[in-house]
Amino acid sequence: MTRGLAGHLAMFCFSGLIAGSFALGSMAADYIAPTALNAVRFVIAAAIVGAAALATHGLPRSAFVAPWRYLVLGSLMGIYFVLMFEGLKTAPPVSAAAVFTLTPLISGAAGYLLLRQITTRRMALALSVGAAGALWVIFRADMAALLAFEVGRGEFIYFWGCVAHAIYTPLVRKLNRGEPPVVFSFGTLLAAALILLVAGAGDIAATDWTALPGIVWITLIYVAVFASAVTFVLLQFASLRLPSAKVMAYTYLTPSWVLLWQAALGHDLPPLLVLAGVALTILALLMLLKDEETL
Repeated sequence: MTRGLAGHLAMFCFSGLIAGSFALGSMAADYIAPTALNAVRFVIAAAIVGAAALATHGLPRSAFVAPWRYLVLGSLMGIYFVLMFEGLKTAPPVSAAAVFTLTPLISGAAGYLLLRQITTRRMALALSVGAAGALWVIFRADMAALLAFEVGRGEFIYFWGCVAHAIYTPLVRKLNRGEPPVVFSFGTLLAAALILLVAGAGDIAATDWTALPGIVWITLIYVAVFASAVTFVLLQFASLRLPSAKVMAYTYLTPSWVLLWQAALGHDLPPLLVLAGVALTILALLMLLKDEETL
């Protein structure tokens, strides 16, 4: 398997795991402050990834040269997840997933400014096809719903989190100095945990942890293990192998994944017409698998 295909596979898994955060997060958001939940999730995730790093590559002192890199990346990820859970207090999961699909365009711009990565014609076409498919899925093939779209408070809050996420992706490649993805992820997760422990100290102390409903603990474990520890490594892995716009293009699959998550949690399955949007997102990803050097 080539480096590029490995990066694509990592992002395919990433999109499915991230989608679970929307479905579960919307069910837990009203019971705990976003800073408290995310501080604990990053502590757990850092411990898991740190143990994995020790068992594989180790944690050499050279990996922690210029620790400000991890503080920058950890701050961006902390901002993203806190604003995500704050937005999910009022934004429906699928609507939030719609906002998430804006990140490829922002990431493409950030990739150009930071790394001079240029979006080719084929890549731009693929991003457009993917965006159209995602919107078709998000609004369940209802043109009237699409035309009447209004941005709510939750979506507006989450948008700024998505901006932080989009900037994070090209910065991974810019700030990485040859550290393995698992080691670099540990540094980022540790920094995010420390930042949120300080910023969310008041919320953490005010939370009655013993009285939290089960859905909060399920969400916490899921986002710590799968939507943090695993996805951070996948994102770091892919960001070192693919252009930023290609990495973030996989966000176009998120609405489809969210619908599947909701169906698994007992919600109605989408109508067959919606599957046309799923087909478009798959087509976009196939276009992105093409070798850009042949253009």
